[in-house]
Amino acid sequence: FSHFTDWQVMHTLGKKQVGTMGKKKLIIHDVNKSFIVNGQSVDVLKDINLEITEQIKHHITRMGAVCNVYDQYNRNVTSIDIPEGTQCILVIGGDGTILAAARMLVGNTIPLLGINLGTLGFLADVNLADLSKTLDLLLKDQYQVENRIMLTAEVYKQGEKAATYIALNDFNINRCGASRVIGLKVGINGSTIDCYRADGVIVCTPTGSTGYNLSAGGPIINPTCKNFVITPICPHSLTARSIVLAKEDVVTVEVEQIRSNIKEEAIISFDGREGLSIVPGDQVKIYKSQEVTPFIKATEVSFVQILKEKLL
Repeated sequence: FSHFTDWQVMHTLGKKQVGTMGKKKLIIHDVNKSFIVNGQSVDVLKDINLEITEQIKHHITRMGAVCNVYDQYNRNVTSIDIPEGTQCILVIGGDGTILAAARMLVGNTIPLLGINLGTLGFLADVNLADLSKTLDLLLKDQYQVENRIMLTAEVYKQGEKAATYIALNDFNINRCGASRVIGLKVGINGSTIDCYRADGVIVCTPTGSTGYNLSAGGPIINPTCKNFVITPICPHSLTARSIVLAKEDVVTVEVEQIRSNIKEEAIISFDGREGLSIVPGDQVKIYKSQEVTPFIKATEVSFVQILKEKLL
């Protein structure tokens, strides 16, 4: 990046071009994050008056770069039109913003750098206090790229593929409706390993192991590892435990009809977004994706240090 002179910023409030020249950078910025509470959309401002964006723009400009700002990108789009020559994507927000960015950027090999405006910040691990130092290291090419694995899920209905999803964090297959357990038959490489009576099951990457998986009692895995994990959610069992899988393994999940008078139904979600409903006879197949999400690591903070800071 020593000779780059163009940076692009994407966030959620309008469209504004600041300038273009030379090699390009791209920043995805989450300013106006939308939540659904009691059926109403609630906006949470994280970068009031774009103060942080302006700080980044000023810092980059002072070092000879030009900043392009894109306001109000659509969080529901499946891809982003990235300018030719883009070498870096800055994601300013929380972990949810990074998950959305990773999903929209599937198929690209441009590394992401997360700047944390959220709460926990496992993915967006650059704090505002370290922002200037991190940008300096980035501009001097003093960084490493860390590739994180992703998972692919295929949903089959009546033997036909109905949907394909990709996730950086996890896939969750949860019960629908009333508070009752569901039956889930889980297999690995064609062999059934357990039939859970539970609220659901999580299949997560190492990156996602510190999320829902951790809350459900699953193991924490270093995010640079290539394996993934199955963790039952609130299983009605004394023996059901998480299983750590090899990168070559293929997981299958099926909903069982455990009651004769009730329609059994589950729903699959990927990185917090809902997908199709799953009923008896359907099958979900989950395996390591060919895609990866590359992250920029500009500091020497270890994963253990991040764990101590965020969780202990």
